[in-house]
Amino acid sequence: MSSSVLYDAPGPRARLRNRIYTVVGSLLVLGLIVFSILRLHEKGQLEPEVWNIFNNAGVRNNIRDGVLTTLQVFAAAGVLSVVLGVLLAVARLSDHKAVSWLATGFIELFRAVPLLITIYALWVVFLSYKSDLGFIGENTAFWALVIGLSVYNGCVQAEVLRAGINAVPRGQVEAAYALGLRKSQVMTMLLLPQAVRSMLPTIISQLVVTLKDTSLGYIITYAELLYAARTMANNIIVNGENPITPVVIVVGAIYVAMCLALSSLATWIEKRGRRTKTGITVAAAAEPAETPAVLDTDGPSAEEPPTHKI
Repeated sequence: MSSSVLYDAPGPRARLRNRIYTVVGSLLVLGLIVFSILRLHEKGQLEPEVWNIFNNAGVRNNIRDGVLTTLQVFAAAGVLSVVLGVLLAVARLSDHKAVSWLATGFIELFRAVPLLITIYALWVVFLSYKSDLGFIGENTAFWALVIGLSVYNGCVQAEVLRAGINAVPRGQVEAAYALGLRKSQVMTMLLLPQAVRSMLPTIISQLVVTLKDTSLGYIITYAELLYAARTMANNIIVNGENPITPVVIVVGAIYVAMCLALSSLATWIEKRGRRTKTGITVAAAAEPAETPAVLDTDGPSAEEPPTHKI
């Protein structure tokens, strides 16, 4: 009987129990799906005319605009969160105690505060000083959502990068200082590149969280995908009811597709990183070109008379 390092291989009774649990669990999930479909059919949510709303050009345009605004917020917040994460990670690892404490306090504060509260507070502040904020005041909901997402996810990215920097072997840092590199050069040329490369799948996974968190924009009436879906579901009436279920299913599928695309990118990058050969190739051993001479302390030999250079 084979065994694993983590656990013992199950015996005949255990394998039988596992099969029974698998069959029972599968039947329960299947029953739940059938029950949900029957309930939706009773409510009239599966009627053809309900799903026919997606053939309307206005509905498709609303979904398209919601996807585009969601991607705009994600692009801006994703870039800003990574940049902020790098700055906060470097600041937290600084030798200057004041800088390190300030960065640590900032990270711990905004990681503890719920993201929704941060976004809503920024929105209220931007609305209060709308006339004094220039281009930000013209798009208060957009910038409140972008800055809120950037601050929260930037703090998380900072901790990810800090873990990657601390994972670099200490000997490499000491060797860099021995070569005469300054602290800024060690950070930019040695630590950060290795940290980003090793933590890249985790960074992209956090970007998936950033993409999903853009849905919080509906709280501040920003016209992203979830807000567009909510508006359509409340304004369209089919057979005397709002087609909430079809809209939720379609919009949920769009969110799943976007998140799966980013997750696939993270998986591809991780596999590519494992296949990449790194390090210095050691040359093969070879015979020396010349046999080193042996020092004779007894003077010149009789076979080879000494020579003198003038």
